[in-house]
Amino acid sequence: MGEEAKDDQPESIQNPNSNRITQTQFLSWKRQKDVDALARKAEVARKRAEDVAAGAVQMNGRELFLHEPWVFDNSLY
Repeated sequence: MGEEAKDDQPESIQNPNSNRITQTQFLSWKRQKDVDALARKAEVARKRAEDVAAGAVQMNGRELFLHEPWVFDNSLY
């Protein structure tokens, strides 16, 4: 009875270790994932910088300080 139930299960349940990857495969995947994330982040930053320069979006405090430092000049007071 136990053997019959075992035969009905798919192969992946009978052998849970069949999808093991090597450390080299993992590190390769991780490097590629990091490169993709870095490229995506750089693209977002470039787009944001273009939008700020064009005046299409409102600047945050850091961007305002970098692009228009005269706003923070306290020597006038």
